[in-house]
Amino acid sequence: MRRALAVVAVLALLAALAAGCGDDGGAELAATATPALRFGAGYPVFRDQATGIRTIFGTPDLAPGEHRVGWVMSDDQGLISLPVLRVDSYYFPDGPRGRREGRRASGAARFFPFPYGTRGMYTLRLAFDRPGTWGLEVFVPRPDGSVATTAFAFVVAERTRAVPVGAQAPASRSRTLADVRSIAELSTGSEPDPALYEKSIAAALAERRPLVLVFASPAFCTNELCGPQVEVLSELRRRYADRANFIHVDLYENPHEIRGDLARAVRTTILAEWGVPTDEWTFVIDGHGRVAERYESFVTEGELEEALRRILG
Repeated sequence: MRRALAVVAVLALLAALAAGCGDDGGAELAATATPALRFGAGYPVFRDQATGIRTIFGTPDLAPGEHRVGWVMSDDQGLISLPVLRVDSYYFPDGPRGRREGRRASGAARFFPFPYGTRGMYTLRLAFDRPGTWGLEVFVPRPDGSVATTAFAFVVAERTRAVPVGAQAPASRSRTLADVRSIAELSTGSEPDPALYEKSIAAALAERRPLVLVFASPAFCTNELCGPQVEVLSELRRRYADRANFIHVDLYENPHEIRGDLARAVRTTILAEWGVPTDEWTFVIDGHGRVAERYESFVTEGELEEALRRILG
């Protein structure tokens, strides 16, 4: 059944791409697809009453330039996980309820399942040539051969909040095993990998080797965009420890005090140094200390390993 649906999805995608060629119009943003969270207060959530599709936008920290853009989609049947979806991007000079300019780009978003098979997200790389309101129109093939269309808008800021690609990585003095009595003070994870806490960010950068850095809190990974990022980091470390450094920094300064009681949590000040606005980030840093790639929300092992191999040569 799953294979049959995948075939239907691919055929419908091809039909949608063919039908969209040369068309700069398309459906307007659905009035019912409105954000449930204000920008800057988490991941924007959109509910489209016409299609029943719920979208969580997982990469709201955007600025002009090329970015990895990602989102999670679900409907009354659960997570939407078709292999690819056609996506069109638009610019709205007068805001999300105003007119939109002609289609700026069209591409195929790929679905990346998270480990354990319960979550996953769509991503593709898109270029934004100016700040302001942008929108995505997503075409979702249905098993009956029809294609549901949902659209949502988001803000591209003048500059990103988190450290951008090409910038020098902050030489943060993150805590290590040498600074604490127990590894439980460094991670909310149930079985943390000690090798991820042997060096501070500053010490790792001083070695002038590539660095993969994860900001996440494993015990509180509960939203749809969060996955086992620290486990992925640990697996990559096992394979590339001789060529790169790998560090995990928990979102909270006091992991050992907040198990089962998040009300006592204190956010680490290092998040402000990196400008991290949401709850799971991964940075790939080259041997010159510059950010080569950055990933908001969960990034799969395959995507991350590909980025690491590019800078390792």
